[in-house]
Amino acid sequence: MSNVKRVAVTGAAGQIGYSLLPMIASGGIFGPNQKVALQLLEVTPVLGALEGVKMELEDCAFPLLTEVTCSDDPKAAFKDTDACLLVGSKPRGPGMERKDLLQDNGKIFIGQGQAIAEAAGPDVRVIVVGNPCNTNCLIAMHNASGVPQDRFTAMTRLDQSRAKAQLANKSGKHWSAVKNVTIWGNHSNTQYPDWHHATIDGVPAAQAVNDDAWLAGDFIATVQERGKAIINARGKSSAMSAAQAACDHAKSLFTVTKKDDWASLCVISDGSYGTPEGIISSFPCTTDGSGNWQIVQGLEMNDFSKQKAEITWQELVSEREMVQGLLAN
Repeated sequence: MSNVKRVAVTGAAGQIGYSLLPMIASGGIFGPNQKVALQLLEVTPVLGALEGVKMELEDCAFPLLTEVTCSDDPKAAFKDTDACLLVGSKPRGPGMERKDLLQDNGKIFIGQGQAIAEAAGPDVRVIVVGNPCNTNCLIAMHNASGVPQDRFTAMTRLDQSRAKAQLANKSGKHWSAVKNVTIWGNHSNTQYPDWHHATIDGVPAAQAVNDDAWLAGDFIATVQERGKAIINARGKSSAMSAAQAACDHAKSLFTVTKKDDWASLCVISDGSYGTPEGIISSFPCTTDGSGNWQIVQGLEMNDFSKQKAEITWQELVSEREMVQGLLAN
């Protein structure tokens, strides 16, 4: 086994954290031969519950887990980390406007960005899970002085997995047969799940599904509103699938992801495909296994795709304007 990888998880006592931590401890990000240490962050009132989570992790006796630390201090939680999964965020309350939510979460992610810059390891990768994750990521990135912007990503892996499942169910295939689904834009109900370059058992998805009206209508709406549907069904948010997606997203950064089944990652836009520059938008990406990503280039976007993508890109531009005063550099 190689040296220990240090992983920070914020909001670690929450529902997503409770599902996510065993996945990391059992090799879900770095594989079955890599020891990991967990450095857990929570707000002060929840530290008691976090200690209980630590007890359970110890009682699991994971062979790869070397230590678990708990803290309410971001600098302590992020010290020497190789990966930071920023899961904790303030949820939207009754009557709260999106601008208010962005401002409230901005205060959290300003501090976390600053702490990452001060304390994290020299090659750290940051994955933002807490919603609104794209703009939370933008805020943290801008406040992490000295940390390269490409170290920061946000999560639309859950949306990609949801889209794969819908295409698989519609075509009567297993979701592992679905490749190259793309999520464009924001992790919100404006996101665009794009099937045009996807395949199912090697056959173009549109041909395998053979229902253009469903693809352009119910498929998109189902993926966009899946989180709401799960809340309506179980009375709670989708913590288990969100945790799996966070683990899969992080794993995709630290393993090789090729063009034959790319990963949808929210990354800083360089203007590819007409996306406004400087926002954190979801793109199809490949990865090199060392935490580095690259936007897949040369994909054709038809008029339908351009129209759908433009809606979600403009929402991200609007969100950036709402938090402009929180962007330090």
